[in-house]
Amino acid sequence: MTVTINGERREIPDGLSVTALLAHLGMPNDRVAIERNLDILPRARWQETHVQPNDAFEIVHFVGGG
Repeated sequence: MTVTINGERREIPDGLSVTALLAHLGMPNDRVAIERNLDILPRARWQETHVQPNDAFEIVHFVGGG
């Protein structure tokens, strides 16, 4: 299925949860925030939320430092 991730169209397997999407992309899930279709997606809903065709995600990594 096709989705948009950070402005880039990507092909991903069907049936992924948002948690599984992060794993598929090789992204850690501990320091990121996710917006799905212009709404912030709370971390507590990542496992239960399944990616749908044409979803648009913005995934932001938090980086520590000074």
